[in-house]
Amino acid sequence: MVTSPSRTQGSSRLDSGPIHASPLEAIADSKKRSSSHLAWSPLTLPTTPLFGTDGIRGKVGDLLSAPLAMQVGFWAGQILRTYAQTSGTVILGQDSRHSSDMLSSALSAGLTAAGLEVWNLGLCPTACVAYLANKTDSLGGVMISASHNPPEDNGIKFFGSEGTKLPQAMQAEIEAALRGDINVLSTQTEWGQHFYRPELVKDYTESLHQPLLKTTNLQGLRIVLDLAWGAAVQVAPEVFRQLGAEVICLHDRADGDRINVQCGSTHLGALQAAVVHYQADLGFAFDGDADRAIAVDSQGRPVDGDYILYLWGHTLKNAGLLPENTIISTVMANLGFERAWEKLGGTLIRTAVGDQYVHAEMVKTGAMLGGEQSGHILCRHYGISGDGLLTAAHIAAIVKESGTPLAALIDSSFQTYPQLLRNVRVEDRQTRLNWQECDPLQQAIATATQDMGDRGRILVRASGTEPVIRVMVEAASAELANHWADNLVLAVQRYLT
Repeated sequence: MVTSPSRTQGSSRLDSGPIHASPLEAIADSKKRSSSHLAWSPLTLPTTPLFGTDGIRGKVGDLLSAPLAMQVGFWAGQILRTYAQTSGTVILGQDSRHSSDMLSSALSAGLTAAGLEVWNLGLCPTACVAYLANKTDSLGGVMISASHNPPEDNGIKFFGSEGTKLPQAMQAEIEAALRGDINVLSTQTEWGQHFYRPELVKDYTESLHQPLLKTTNLQGLRIVLDLAWGAAVQVAPEVFRQLGAEVICLHDRADGDRINVQCGSTHLGALQAAVVHYQADLGFAFDGDADRAIAVDSQGRPVDGDYILYLWGHTLKNAGLLPENTIISTVMANLGFERAWEKLGGTLIRTAVGDQYVHAEMVKTGAMLGGEQSGHILCRHYGISGDGLLTAAHIAAIVKESGTPLAALIDSSFQTYPQLLRNVRVEDRQTRLNWQECDPLQQAIATATQDMGDRGRILVRASGTEPVIRVMVEAASAELANHWADNLVLAVQRYLT
């Protein structure tokens, strides 16, 4: 067991339910007992919720600031302690954005002010924080990252002591505390400490390749990795070389100015060209915090999360490791994937977009595999959170063990329905999150839905991670999909911007 460099904490696992009716009530009680108080400057907060589908995310200097991060850390520490009935450690990691150091330091100051011990991993993938939160006696973990967003954005996302996303109820309590009386706060009689613990990242790295080393050697495979100037630059090459692969890396330095810029899982052009140029067997692109991965086959064709779920699901099904042959995905999953999986005797269950919803449905149904088209994949046999490196390693192992090129595996799987995803930037947060109240836009969606009938489907939603409205149109023909995607994008621009 990993312990503190200064002292060993008592048990700090979160209990299954709150000790008090509400942690906020306990905090309020402690304020009454206090004889002195910490004082914070008032924050200007938006009226819309701070926590989205993946924590608090936004432009640094706008929504995200050092004062906000410090107070988020303090209140999160208070609530985590109240649920766990003890002080303890919190695992902290970050990506390569220039603002990550500032936000990490501010958040740590808040957590230590709440009496907690912070173990700072430094640069690491999000899944590393989740893994260590689960494997150590910690109260939870925090990752400073805006995932696939551009360099000027950043985010704060929390994990509980089991390594899964912090429950929405606890996030709501942190936000409620932030919006309360922040001028007079409870006094701590015990202050926390901050320790730099980058050596712990090695434990996570070994957890990725150790299960595969027993059965798989990637020797003979040439693999290109696009590391997006982000959190995986130190870890990913080591994992694949340990497994025996020949590795070629792109964008393989931590660079806060260029993280995700025309590279990584949302911009595949560089990876596609490199795989073809180097005559590689396959390639993988990660996003800024490496919690998602998109593959590219030897012909340079993208292999998204739908194909990854199909291939991994097929392998687990044949091994008798997929309960009820069920895969959990989201409303974005392609109809071609769903119908092909059903032909194999499988079941696809859809959830709202967001890996927390996928995970919740997996727990509810007992499913072992789930994920999103964007490349967030969760396999409970091997991990507890979306992990791009874990996903990539297992897909490479499937290719190696099958003796079949990835391109051939894709050709024999399924054909996707034409699916268009358009993003319309809507800067006003209130307008964006309340888009469903726009009657003219609702009428435009109803008209498109009626016209398409059973030939396709439409999904319009506000992004939980970016200031955009996402318009997805999927249809039996590209012409039909293009027609209604264009019409709906114009409607969003006309009525919301």
